[in-house]
Amino acid sequence: MSKLRTNKAAAKRFKLTGTGKLKRSKAYTSHILTKKSPKRKRNLRHPGLVDKTNEKPMKKLLPYLQ
Repeated sequence: MSKLRTNKAAAKRFKLTGTGKLKRSKAYTSHILTKKSPKRKRNLRHPGLVDKTNEKPMKKLLPYLQ
């Protein structure tokens, strides 16, 4: 059986938390920021978690993350 390959695009975007969940950065932070309120931009700074329905396929892309 051949080696498993890590998906490099996913490896740059996700990190594992201590409890085994996937941490991700939030979208809508790169441009057109003038129309977004300071509160909205501040809340986008904090990381989010990958939804549990998407967690299994994401972990399949990152076989050596566990």
